[in-house]
Amino acid sequence: MAVRVGVLGATGAVGQRLIQLLDPHPEFEIAALTASDSSAGKTYRQAAKWRVDSPIPDDVAEMTVTATDPDEVPSDVDLLFSSLPSSVGEAVEPGFCEAGYVVSSNSSNGRMADDIPLVIPEVNADHLDLLEVQRDERGWDGAMVKNPNCSTITFVPTLAALEEYGLEKVHVATLQAVSGAGYDGVTSMEIIDNAIPHIGGEEDKLETESKKLLGSFDGAALSLNDVEVGASCNRIPTIDGHLENVFVETAEELSPEQAAEAMREYPSLDLHSSPDQLIEVFEDPERPQPRLDRTLGNGMSISAGGIRESTFGLQYNCLAHNTMRGAAGASVLNGELLLENGYL
Repeated sequence: MAVRVGVLGATGAVGQRLIQLLDPHPEFEIAALTASDSSAGKTYRQAAKWRVDSPIPDDVAEMTVTATDPDEVPSDVDLLFSSLPSSVGEAVEPGFCEAGYVVSSNSSNGRMADDIPLVIPEVNADHLDLLEVQRDERGWDGAMVKNPNCSTITFVPTLAALEEYGLEKVHVATLQAVSGAGYDGVTSMEIIDNAIPHIGGEEDKLETESKKLLGSFDGAALSLNDVEVGASCNRIPTIDGHLENVFVETAEELSPEQAAEAMREYPSLDLHSSPDQLIEVFEDPERPQPRLDRTLGNGMSISAGGIRESTFGLQYNCLAHNTMRGAAGASVLNGELLLENGYL
């Protein structure tokens, strides 16, 4: 039988992507949709300004949206996917966990908490066992797992592939698509014929989340990786796909050929949403490009290219689809990992 799931914040940009991915999913069945009080009581078709590049699923369109409250969600829902704004998530997500729901959250609140696993399944699936510590410390019957920021997800798998060479220093400069800011985040007058060289709070997320993702869990506590990470974040006028320029210094000598081989050989997983090839490596120095490469692996692959030696060690570019691999798809993949590991 399919696992009954719900979407918190179902009418937003990431919520719509979640519905697009969950409706045909063989392991999950959408059973609850929540949104703001102003949407509660409406059908999903009435409440959502649908913007995804495929029609609203017919069965979802006629579902009634409820308020984002544990009392409004059926008790037989086993897993909730949260795409709430972080301020809302911080206020309501713990209540769902206290009520016994397992939450796979894309919201940024709590990502760096000591007892909340921040997970990219291909990178640190073992961190999921931090949920046992979480339940003991918080007394929750439910549980909460987070996926990282969309820009963090783009470059951390490539770092994980190079970790055997001893990561010492990393600098990343991001060129981030407008969809990362949500539908109302950047106006056309701000971004057309322009680039915005600052995204509030984004640099800190890359610099801290990457150290947690690459850290180690000993069964009781998680230790951050000691790699030094610096970030510079920029908004550019592409719709989807975050492109990032990465500079890496390693303890051991690392040639471009070794880096390319390590990325190509870095394993994917056997989860439903896992791509066959996690990291696609291009020889063409002009790739990857957002318009050409963001949908590789159904939007769940990372792509890399332009790998070369530089003054700062190794330099390369990487790309991921920010609302698929970087947001909705990441939450769904974490949900599949929860199911595989017996947390549902």
